[in-house]
Amino acid sequence: MTELKLLSPTEVSKILGVATSTLCRMRQNGTGPRCVWVTDHAPRYREDDLLAYVESRAS
Repeated sequence: MTELKLLSPTEVSKILGVATSTLCRMRQNGTGPRCVWVTDHAPRYREDDLLAYVESRAS
C-alpha cells in the first residue's frame, strides 16, 4: 500500500503561489483543486489531485 499524503491549504497555496485566502475562494467557487474534508473545518489535498489540477491548467 502506498502512503497517502494529505497537504494542508498552506502547503498547497505555497505550491501554487497563491494566498491561502485565494485558495479558499477557489475551493468555494469550485475552481480550485479537488479537496478532502477530514473534518468540517479541515480541508486537505491529495498530491494526485493537486497534480491533476495543475496539469488541467497547463496550456
